[in-house]
Amino acid sequence: MEKQEKVFRELKERFTKELVLAALDLDKKIRIEVDYVTKGVLFMKCEDRRWRLVAFLSKSLNKTERNYKIYNKEMLTVIKKLEN
Repeated sequence: MEKQEKVFRELKERFTKELVLAALDLDKKIRIEVDYVTKGVLFMKCEDRRWRLVAFLSKSLNKTERNYKIYNKEMLTVIKKLEN
């Protein structure tokens, strides 16, 4: 049990130390990555030259959207990401 507690405390420290989400600054470069159809991630390039996560989208397609051609599904994800 002691080993588990040590690992838990270490993970807790890492999660609370590291920047998880960055606040969007429209004056900086941004990048959108679309993973197939239902996932989109928005990144921003920060002062340390690293790309930081700003927002993400994950959703299921409705009945109509499931009938879209693949390129329309991917564009739908980009549009939904930009709306967030």
